[in-house]
Amino acid sequence: LKTVIRQSPLLDGSRKENTAEHSWHLAMYALVLGEYAAGSVNINRVMQMLLLHDVVEIDVGDTPIHGGHSAQRQAERESQAATRLFGLLPQGQRDEFLGLWQEFERAETDDAQFAKALDRFQPLLINIHTGGGTWTESGVSLEQVFSRYGPAIKKGAPELWTVCERWVTRHFRARPEASATRCSPRAAPYGSGGGRRQLTAGYSLGVRRFERPYRRQSAIKALDLHRSQLPAAALRQR
Repeated sequence: LKTVIRQSPLLDGSRKENTAEHSWHLAMYALVLGEYAAGSVNINRVMQMLLLHDVVEIDVGDTPIHGGHSAQRQAERESQAATRLFGLLPQGQRDEFLGLWQEFERAETDDAQFAKALDRFQPLLINIHTGGGTWTESGVSLEQVFSRYGPAIKKGAPELWTVCERWVTRHFRARPEASATRCSPRAAPYGSGGGRRQLTAGYSLGVRRFERPYRRQSAIKALDLHRSQLPAAALRQR
């Protein structure tokens, strides 16, 4: 998975992320953001799903959300890959891991819906903090962001979606030409706006503030994920 390159960049714009990094970051997101799940979730199972959900990309590669691909064809190819790859394991592990992967894909349980929400939340967060990221590259509009990210995040983590709506609206309001028209891929380089202050340790689960009070003070009461914070600062808030 380290060799599978995704469309999303690192926050410093130095390169694109790979699928192994993406999966690990999502597991960390589940560990930190578990309190924002819509339902009662088993965080260990959610983390397992997120670590396994893109294993199929070993065979089929990454399919960008803005790529205009056939969802049915993608599902067929990924199902075949899951059967082959998990089939390399002893029967007990094969059945367990394939079952978790299929549960994630169906997105019917609370665990799977929260995992799906985080899988949409992470690239949205990256684009907000890289001046548009893949939205700028692909000429994505405000309406497309809402339709492609909103349903999954809102279903699995509605409080996170409330914050995302605010971020996205603010982003496109500052770039009115991006709201309805295609953008030049060169319009907003990843490294602009201080992007070189990349936070390592997992896209910086930072420590600023939510823009409204939430259920309790938490490790991410900051979820504005301010890029200038150091990772150590996030730990001091625990």
